[in-house]
Amino acid sequence: MKTAVPCYYHLDVDVSPERVGQVRRILAAHLRYWDLETLVEPVCRGAGMLLEAIDEHATDKLISIEMWWNGQHLITAVGGDDRELRPDPDLRACLEHIAAMSDGWGCCATGTGGKVIWFSQRARTGERVPLVPTAPEPSLREVLQVPRDLPVAALAGAPGAHNGVLEEAR
Repeated sequence: MKTAVPCYYHLDVDVSPERVGQVRRILAAHLRYWDLETLVEPVCRGAGMLLEAIDEHATDKLISIEMWWNGQHLITAVGGDDRELRPDPDLRACLEHIAAMSDGWGCCATGTGGKVIWFSQRARTGERVPLVPTAPEPSLREVLQVPRDLPVAALAGAPGAHNGVLEEAR
């Protein structure tokens, strides 16, 4: 179900209310392309919450979104260069939601004074669907006779037979 090939995606976007839905659809399309359907909802919800919070509270709306898939975990990071972005109560509520829905999260400063907020999702195994056995279909159009179905007299008269017993090939 999950591919073990590492994948990476990067998107630069100027955040606005109408762009939040577009970015969610773009991220969902990449997750489906990577065969990570089970992660679409939590990742898009978390990224959408971060984008909405950045749209409300940041002065510099140009941000970068990155996703890394290593075969077991998907890390989604949203970062920007806004030095004025502070964790006020509304932004703290967003971070609490992300902490509750993700397997791990964090925030770190960039070299330019900006911030990166990231969260990770572990790939869960899909729902187990019981296998239904199917009857095998014959691959030959003609049925071949099995030697034990032949009469003994036919076996006795076969080439290489001696006194009704087949000689072993040497």
